[in-house]
Order: sequence, then structure tokens, then C-alpha cells
Amino acid sequence: MTAILDISSLAAREIHVSYDGASALSGVSAAFSSGTVTAISGGNGSGKSTLLGVLAGTISPQSGQVRRANPHELPALVVQRSAAGDALPLTVGDVVSMGRWADRGMWRRLSADDRATVRSCLQAMGILHLADRPLGSLSGGQRQRAFVAQGLARRANVLLLDEATAGVDAEALELIVTALRAEADRGATVVHASHETAVLSEADAVVRLEQGRVVTPS
Repeated sequence: MTAILDISSLAAREIHVSYDGASALSGVSAAFSSGTVTAISGGNGSGKSTLLGVLAGTISPQSGQVRRANPHELPALVVQRSAAGDALPLTVGDVVSMGRWADRGMWRRLSADDRATVRSCLQAMGILHLADRPLGSLSGGQRQRAFVAQGLARRANVLLLDEATAGVDAEALELIVTALRAEADRGATVVHASHETAVLSEADAVVRLEQGRVVTPS
């Protein structure tokens, strides 16, 4: 597996990001094709999360450019495990339903199709039976499944995940890997930052980062 560097649905060109004078990404170029799963690998501090943030539009690079096939649609982004929800009266179903807000807006009622999408995403993550449970009552692994389900519910053309499988059990890992493949099969561009062997082995391509640079596998 090698990095995808063709003209694709999502591409980063010569990205440079620094924090307090320290380089996080240095001249990173990579492109990602629709209908594929790409893993971004590398150790802690290699720049994986920063690159995902740039691709998502939540981090502005000092120089370089990100090109999306549809620049008006923001990617769906699943971040690392979070404490979000502990103090909020949100159920698991509420959290996953938020994935439909990009299409419906916060104040419009979900359509029957939206509700069916939410249900299918809960099922895909094996948490349909937890839909009415408060998010804050879930274990860390269950909560991570809920946030992945929220990302799936966006049905976005680009799905970005930051270490979504870190620390989850074998069942959750298999469900997530299967769901990412299903997203690619429907035509989405899936980019997952991970160091999990199962994720890397199931990816169509791997972009490896070391100290903020893309390295070619030996």
C-alpha cells in the first residue's frame, strides 16, 4: 500500500503548519480518492491530527492549499475520545441525530429518511439498544462508537476520523473498519488517522508521517 498522490476528490499541497515556532507539518502533500479508505499512520507527534485538522478546515496552515471536489461541503470529522456530553442531557440517539444537522439544520424536525439513517448508523456501530441512554453514562468505547455513528450519519462525501479506533475492543474495531469500508463503497472519501494494524491492513492506501513529513515506505 502506498500514498495516493493523484488528482482526487481531496488533496493537500505543500502544507506547512507551525505552533509557537515549532513545525508540525512541513511541506506535506497527499491526495485522497473517492471510494477509498486511506490510513494516515505515524507515531505520536508525527502530525496526523494536524493534517486531519487541515483537511477538515479546522486548522489553517501557514502556507499550502487544500482542494476539495466540493468546496462548499465541509467534511464529517470524528475526533478522538472526548468528555463531551457528561454534563449535557444528551442521549446516544441525540448525538447521532446531530449528524443530520448539516442537511436539516438544528431546528428542523428530522424526516423519516433522516431517522432511518440514524437508526442504521446506530445499528452499524452495535449501539441501537443504547439509543435512549444518556451519553455520559456510557463507557469510553461505547461513547466512541456513538461519535463514529454521528460521523456516519452525516453521509458526507468526505469522512475524516482521528484515532477513532484507539483503545476500543475487538468488536468495536471490527464494526468501525466494516463501516468505513461501507462508506467508501458508497463513494465517500474516507481518511482515518490510526496506528492500529487492522486499520492499516484494511486501508486501500497509507500515508505515513514522520516528524511532520510524508515518508515513502521502504
